[in-house]
Amino acid sequence: MRGTQQRAAPVPRPAPADGPAPERAAAGAPGLVGVGTAVPPLSYTQQEVLDLFGITDRRIRSVFLGGSIERRNLTLPPLGPDGTPVEESQGDLLRKHTETGLRMGREAVERCLADAGADLRDLRYLCCVTSTGLLTPGLSALLIRDLGIPPSCQRLDVVGMGCNAGLNALNAVAGWAGAHPGELALMVCVEACSAAYVFDGTMRSSVVNSLFGDGAAAVAVRAPERPGDEAPPPGPELLRFTSHIIPEAVSAMRYDWDDDHGKFSFSLDADVPYVVGAHAETAVYRLLDGTGLGIEDIDHWVVHSGGKKVIDAIRVNLGLSRHAVRHTTGVLRDQGNVSSGSFLFSYERLRDEKAALPGDLGVLMTMGPGSTIETALVRW
Repeated sequence: MRGTQQRAAPVPRPAPADGPAPERAAAGAPGLVGVGTAVPPLSYTQQEVLDLFGITDRRIRSVFLGGSIERRNLTLPPLGPDGTPVEESQGDLLRKHTETGLRMGREAVERCLADAGADLRDLRYLCCVTSTGLLTPGLSALLIRDLGIPPSCQRLDVVGMGCNAGLNALNAVAGWAGAHPGELALMVCVEACSAAYVFDGTMRSSVVNSLFGDGAAAVAVRAPERPGDEAPPPGPELLRFTSHIIPEAVSAMRYDWDDDHGKFSFSLDADVPYVVGAHAETAVYRLLDGTGLGIEDIDHWVVHSGGKKVIDAIRVNLGLSRHAVRHTTGVLRDQGNVSSGSFLFSYERLRDEKAALPGDLGVLMTMGPGSTIETALVRW
């Protein structure tokens, strides 16, 4: 047994995935060659956050304390004269997004390059992902300037796609790497979720405020210059990607303008876990369609840490064991939901565990606004 079990219920045959089946994949597929993560210096328990903001409402406290999150790294507002955090304007939040995001992004990129045995001069393509603020020029240009990356480095900014965006961007990065064999590409997900909070005491805002943490995660991608001439990458090869959009749930996850507060505000519908869970099997079957593989053939699962109910819904609908999603739940426990980079925090833990063996197969899965489930099939 590989920690999963096949569901017996029939699933309609899905549309084909993007990319070849594993047995037909051309030699030299792009592979993950390094990973690095970064968080702000201050970490808070859920109880500490409740105490800091003076929250006594039993319903809100139960949301904070019942979500399987123990700690999160956050960039909280400064304290006012009364000892409680001051209210931040949208301008304050955008400055926080920029300052915190750049600091975390620089650290994640540098750690990722060190892990890949590369340096800034080797970088040829940089993709930055964020949903916690809007900048023009974007994070990619600012990181190139701040880090001294060669100005010839090609770049892409993926903004506003939400928690699923890491795999959307990784698909683009893998495509670039495949078209430029031997060249180093890097994706960094930078999410200063503390810059997207509204504190108004409502249950709607409190659910969001109880869940998200700040973090950045980077992954380096390279395709062999000549297929068969190089050793396998230290991480898995990226074989194929799929998307599954749920149009009827387009408003289930939103980040839009709130006139009452004069700032952007994020909201999650209560039925998000059930919507995502109900479509998880279809998304994975689409990914595996034509490969001859079933869910029971997947050795490793790297799933977005979307929240306790989301993880449970995914696990139950796919028939996965708790062990199969151990890194997903571990990241949620220690970091909260760090949005688009969450799956890379989990991947880093799997890599450090050294549990994956040559030939093992894995599924990467992210979920977010759209509503969307993104998947990738990988092979070590």
